[in-house]
Order: sequence, then structure tokens, then C-alpha cells
Amino acid sequence: MVQIGDAAPDFTLKNTEKSDVSLADYAGQTVILAFYPGAFTGVCDKEMCAFQDNLGKLNDANAVVLGISVDSPWANAEFARKYDLGFTLLSDIDRVVVNSYDATFVGLGGIEGYVCANRVVIVIDKNGVVQHRWVAENPGVEPDYDTVVAFAASL
Repeated sequence: MVQIGDAAPDFTLKNTEKSDVSLADYAGQTVILAFYPGAFTGVCDKEMCAFQDNLGKLNDANAVVLGISVDSPWANAEFARKYDLGFTLLSDIDRVVVNSYDATFVGLGGIEGYVCANRVVIVIDKNGVVQHRWVAENPGVEPDYDTVVAFAASL
């Protein structure tokens, strides 16, 4: 499991345009990895909109948000369009990143065996070190956005 103080594992995933995006692309910036179970699922909608609402503060602090789910690039693109999200959504369709960050949830919506991202927020500093990790006790629980934003801005 990736813990506070660990080097954040690099990854490369597809964005909504099906282009490769790597964590290494953001070297020198604070990065918030916002894992979410699925687009258009109520609480995920609220979470991504909350990050969007705080994007100005985060950008002022040289921090970026990367939303990560196991959804397809097409689903994420529609999700971003519907909510006018100004940050990158990434598709972990092979579940490599959710596994490497220990951010999985099994059985969402009562579908036995279905593996998706749990609601997990990781803050990585400009040197690539994990400085904050929050994991929902279940996917219906949201993070304290003010705490995440303040923490990211403090780095």
C-alpha cells in the first residue's frame, strides 16, 4: 500500500481524448489524485464538482487535480462535459493504478466481483512524495474538501 512518505508510483493512463497522461508529466507540481468509483453516480458527481469549485485555489497554489476511475475515456469525456470539469480525468480500465495505490472497491452497487476505484484522495508534493492519504470507509463518504485544498495549498 502507498503510504505517507512513500514515493508516488508513476503511471500512464488515457485521458478523455485517449491520449497518454503520466504522473511524471506533473513533476514539480502538487498533485491531487482523486480516485472515484464511477461517473454519473451521485456522490462522484458531487466530489468532482467540489474539486472543480476549488480549482482556482488549487491552481493558485500550483496544484493540479487528476480524477481517476475505471471508466472508459468516452464515459469520462461525457462526465467532464456535463459538469464542465476543468481538470483531467483518467481511465484506469486495467485497474493497475487503483491496485498500486490500494484504492480498490469490490462490489459497487451490489455487483459481486466488480472492481472499481474506491473514493480515495492522495496528495503528492512537488518532489513526488505522498504527503496525504484519505480513504473512504465506503464509496458513499466524501472527503473534507476544505482540508484537502488547504493541505495541497500548504505544500
